Amino acid sequence: MKFIYGRPDMPTLRRAQENCFLLTNGLGGYAALSAAFSMTRGDHGLLVSARTAPNDRVTLAARLQEKLMIGTNGYFLSTQEFADGQAAEEGYLRLSSVQVEDTPRWVYDVRGVRVVREAAMGRGVNASAVQYTVENRTDIPCTLRIRPYVLGFEKGHAPLEKWLITMEGRRITTNGQQLFVRTNGVLTQEEPCFDMASYMHDAPDGRPEKGLLASICSVHLQVLPGKTETLWIVLSDDDCAMTAEEMIAGQKQYMHSIRRTAALRDPVAQQLACAADAYIAERASTGGKTILAGYPFFGDWGRDTMIALTGCTLSTGRYDDAKSILRTFLQYEKDGLVPNLFPEGTQEPMYNTVDAALLLVNVMWLYVRKTGDTDFAREAWPVLKRIVQAYRRGTHHGIYMDRDGLICAGQGLDQVTWMDVRVGEILPTPRHGKPVEINAYWYSALKIMDALAGELGMDREDYATLADQVREAFCHAFWMKKERCLRDVISGTKADNQIRCNQIWAVTMPFTMLSPRQEQQVVDAVYAHLYTPCGLRTLSPDDGQYHGVYKGVQRERDMAYHQGTAWVFPLGAYYLAYLKTHGNTAEAAQTVREALIPVEAALREGCIGQLPEIYDGEAPSHSRGCFAQAWSVGEMLRVYEALQEIENAQQPEGDDQ
Repeated sequence: MKFIYGRPDMPTLRRAQENCFLLTNGLGGYAALSAAFSMTRGDHGLLVSARTAPNDRVTLAARLQEKLMIGTNGYFLSTQEFADGQAAEEGYLRLSSVQVEDTPRWVYDVRGVRVVREAAMGRGVNASAVQYTVENRTDIPCTLRIRPYVLGFEKGHAPLEKWLITMEGRRITTNGQQLFVRTNGVLTQEEPCFDMASYMHDAPDGRPEKGLLASICSVHLQVLPGKTETLWIVLSDDDCAMTAEEMIAGQKQYMHSIRRTAALRDPVAQQLACAADAYIAERASTGGKTILAGYPFFGDWGRDTMIALTGCTLSTGRYDDAKSILRTFLQYEKDGLVPNLFPEGTQEPMYNTVDAALLLVNVMWLYVRKTGDTDFAREAWPVLKRIVQAYRRGTHHGIYMDRDGLICAGQGLDQVTWMDVRVGEILPTPRHGKPVEINAYWYSALKIMDALAGELGMDREDYATLADQVREAFCHAFWMKKERCLRDVISGTKADNQIRCNQIWAVTMPFTMLSPRQEQQVVDAVYAHLYTPCGLRTLSPDDGQYHGVYKGVQRERDMAYHQGTAWVFPLGAYYLAYLKTHGNTAEAAQTVREALIPVEAALREGCIGQLPEIYDGEAPSHSRGCFAQAWSVGEMLRVYEALQEIENAQQPEGDDQ
């Protein structure tokens, strides 16, 4: 898809900086700045380099100051807000259009001179490129001057004190980090200078509202009257030899290959397939692939990976990537759990999740159904078996099977479901006991073990018998007859009867326990209490603990995070549940397609071409949290894939639409 923004979209400095772009390199490194090409967050940067893939990230190149000289008159093309009384650069006033497709592209028209800027990242390298095409239609020379601003600190760090920055040849050393500058323009070393950038998107959330940026060089290119010239700059951590033109062409070719592999017809689905690629990265410590949970804040987490994997890889035809990711987690199984976090360096993985291992069993089933790769299923079987055994006998974090066959989880201050926020000694969303989605995963995993055992010629043991016990206990314990939906948790507290989005997964797992009528009632209850066009609320607005707005310092945000905030990723399960409970008919598919119209609008807001983590539960409009989230993209991809499958089934035989 091509996203186009013009002057009416950017009437003010604030509006011009509302949205951002994201480029990634497959290592965990990224480039992200506002649509006006400015830093509005401490986590923004033109080159955020992954020193060790994927999470050891440092911001090397922060931004570019750009000034066009036409004769003796100077005009900023760059946009940036500053703190401490420094006047803003307001290049957005000269910005005619922003176009984002495979690469972001900006067009400026200034007093007879047109400047087109295009940016890209290299695949598999920590390198960002910016290319300018300058068309001088005046009768006097013009000069484009660029000053790169750098950091050299860990991603998100906002320094307030000056630091040592030096330059030798094309190599800048900043805070002990190296950044190489390659250009076809004239590169000139300058006296070091420091500016205090202002971060409009961080200040309201209690993050650092300002931070210093440093510059030590400039690049310039003169363009004579009536001429068109190209200036390019490549910034890298290892003196990358590629030109900007090569990197831009490579980015476009790569995105074309992503769309071709995905084989999804819908333009929104194609865009989501390209968006999904941003999260799939190398992991140096395992030598395989992983999925980053979200930009700009998150690393690769086990739970998020298992939820995002199906859509981001299986729905897009990236089966080798899926296998690589699954193999990594299979290798790191321990005591029936898989890592929720792979720390860098010598630290041990963290296994603080109840759902990741059960989701691994379910994702393995979906992988085998999609690929027919029973050899890999046979390789995974011993691990899958250990997972089920550990949950039956009990493992860490209070995870164990109760006498009724249902799974209990959580103890003390351990929050091991996805609603895992803890504020000091406060658990805003306590779910110790028997969480509804965990037991939906558990039942499906048992049914999968029975089915896989039959396919692989393994001992089926008592998986089917135990699954029947779980089904009976689940339907008895969780069903609320009056409310016609499921309890959120069995804990003996007021939390048990809260209406939350977690029940939707009891309808959408590969194997489910409810009757068709009960599944329909769950879908209706979720729609009535929790549905918004941007995501599902995490708690009904009728609940006294409901928080409809997510903002403020971290404590305030955490108290709302799972207490009413609308999350995008459960919305995918809702649409899949709607299709299922309406017979996967053409009429149901049309209803869902109409409901998905806001997704295209969401792709234009926030991070262009991406879906965010969350919205406010009350009147959701502006994205919050991570501006790009893997499981949001992955779960919506599953919906578009399901719609295509339904529509294919409705086509007359021989109709190759």
